[in-house]
Amino acid sequence: MKFTRQATAAILAASALTLPASAQQQVQEGTAQGDVSVTIYQNGQSLVQDIRRLDIPRGTTRIEFPDVSAQIRPATLSFNAENTAIVEQNFDFDLLTPTKLMEKAIGQTVTLVRTNPATGTEVRERAEVLSTAGGVVVRIGDRIEVLRDDGLPVRVVFDEVPPNLRARPTLSVTLNSTSSGTRDASIRYLTPGLGWTADYVALFDETNGTVDMQGWVTLTNTTGTTFHAADTLLVAGSPNGGGGPRRDMVRPGTQTADRERLGDFYLYPLEERTTIANAQTKQVGFLDAQGVPASRVYSIGAYWLANDEDFRPASTAISFNSSREGGLGDALPAGTVRFYQRDAEGNPQFIGENGIGHTPMGSTLSLRTGDAFDVYMQAEVEDRERITAAEYEASRRYRVLEDGQVVREVEVERAVDYYRTTMKYTFTNAKPEPVVVQLTQNGLGQYWWGWDFRVVSEDVEGEQINRDTRLYRVSVPANGEREVRVTYETRF
Repeated sequence: MKFTRQATAAILAASALTLPASAQQQVQEGTAQGDVSVTIYQNGQSLVQDIRRLDIPRGTTRIEFPDVSAQIRPATLSFNAENTAIVEQNFDFDLLTPTKLMEKAIGQTVTLVRTNPATGTEVRERAEVLSTAGGVVVRIGDRIEVLRDDGLPVRVVFDEVPPNLRARPTLSVTLNSTSSGTRDASIRYLTPGLGWTADYVALFDETNGTVDMQGWVTLTNTTGTTFHAADTLLVAGSPNGGGGPRRDMVRPGTQTADRERLGDFYLYPLEERTTIANAQTKQVGFLDAQGVPASRVYSIGAYWLANDEDFRPASTAISFNSSREGGLGDALPAGTVRFYQRDAEGNPQFIGENGIGHTPMGSTLSLRTGDAFDVYMQAEVEDRERITAAEYEASRRYRVLEDGQVVREVEVERAVDYYRTTMKYTFTNAKPEPVVVQLTQNGLGQYWWGWDFRVVSEDVEGEQINRDTRLYRVSVPANGEREVRVTYETRF
């Protein structure tokens, strides 16, 4: 599914800037950046490419690139310009701040300007800065003072700005050029501080069994630099690092989404250039799907030989599929899904949220939203007795080969205790409509020698999920109760 202009029009109108095709030849107002492209990964790293139009003289010269990320990884820098080779690079990361100014002034003389609050008269004194550790200590004539932060009108005047302090993060490069003239010069580097997550807003319609889902990309910038009118590409994946664990995915899908891939990652380009301001969080829409089939699922688990002291609430979840046939039709980047449901007046109300990992298209998800208010269950060991080996053998299933030969081979390795256990599950439902609760009985195959357990009888036909777990789908009547019994024969 492509990015939808309708879903993002409002936010783009407020925050995005569209550049013409000649953008690489233009310098953005208030910045030295040129044509900026940003690729943002989900592992805390981003790739920045900045193409600037520069007048480079012949021979050896030094060029400065202000407005790079304050968290640039200098070792990842690559520079490219026609007929030009890089000789040396330096990154000046000490930014011009009051604290840095004072630190650089240690051992230097500054001017203190004190204002009398009553008369407004200013008194100027020369002072030597001695220390800034835990406060500013200065020497004025033959006395030592500590500058107090008590709100009194005192300011410090510096004679000059230290040469190694920059108003903006600046990369300086020493070049050797075989020709002179104006040409494109590009720098490319990796930086932390740019990140993105996916946030999903899902409106669940229980009556019609559907969900309307919108997907939003949430961008954050803590690099110390604003990236102006950037061509932004988002990568769903974490190169050299794993994405978050999948939660509540019933089964991963096998469909390929209709979007560009890069290796094992999906690409989510923003349709329009956008300015990613420093210390800003912004959202851009990328998914808008209506009427996706969905259902509410109640589930609860019981462990082997568990006796619940009291009734426990079932978990409630929303289940849907991300397949093309199911109406969603996209791969879902890792993020948070927040569910809403309309109340009697038609107002959407929040009903819960859950996280998902990177989810292939065609996956079945069941996202837990909380505990049910009206649906409960209590598991009890109703009966447990030791049985003989002969009784246990009587419930053995024999394997009949297709060629008609019956093979029966019995080896008695050691004396074994056998047990017959009846579990009782009591369900209650205070809702005015019937519900189906998915009960999972766990702990059935705890040990390799105990895998040969038998289900002697069960009120509801179960489904063996794996050697350890059996699933029961129990219908509980409206405003009613139901008891379900299952008898197992085990070696433990």
